[in-house]
This record gives sequence, structure tokens and C-alpha cells, in this order.
Amino acid sequence: MGSSEKRSKDVVMSDIPTFSAENFQKNLKVIQNSRTFLSIIAGVLAGIIGFTGLTGFLFYFVVMLITSLGLMAKAGFSADVYFDSWNRVLFDGFLGGLMSFVLFWTYPF
Repeated sequence: MGSSEKRSKDVVMSDIPTFSAENFQKNLKVIQNSRTFLSIIAGVLAGIIGFTGLTGFLFYFVVMLITSLGLMAKAGFSADVYFDSWNRVLFDGFLGGLMSFVLFWTYPF
């Protein structure tokens, strides 16, 4: 094997993105916990303010949009470094958070 073949293999191997599985799972857990916590807080706020019907769901979507922007800002708007795609930052935990939101939104305090 010549030195040019070895260099081309090194170049190809360096183009493949590598992730630490532990760090990747930790980052996903942080997103999940953040969304769940903010969903609970938003549900309580929506209940206290008295949002009903579509207004309450719109409030949830606004809170999740702000959460996504905050997570992207925390990642320095370069999600490729910490996650495998932008979809993880934008949509991961969205429906689970919706269930928590509705639970605390409708809970009679």
C-alpha cells in the first residue's frame, strides 16, 4: 500500500462525523428534561391565566418555540456538533411535553 492510498483513507475517515454515545444521550436527556419542565410550568401558567381551548394550545406552541430557540442558542446555533440533526433540537420531546402541559393545564389548583 502506497503512501497516497494511506493518505486518501485518512482523509475519508476524517470526513466521517463521530459522536460520543454517552455525551449524545446526555444531550438528549437535557432536551427532554427541559421540555418536560417548561411544559409543566406552561401548563400551570395557562391554567392560572385562564386560557381555554385553542388559546391554551397556542400558548403551548409559543412556549415550545421559545424553548427550541433557547436550546439552539445554548448549542451556539451549531447543533451538528452536539446532535445528529436539527430535528433533535426542534422536535424531540414535543408530544411528551404536550401531555404534561395538558395535565397541569387542566388540573384544578
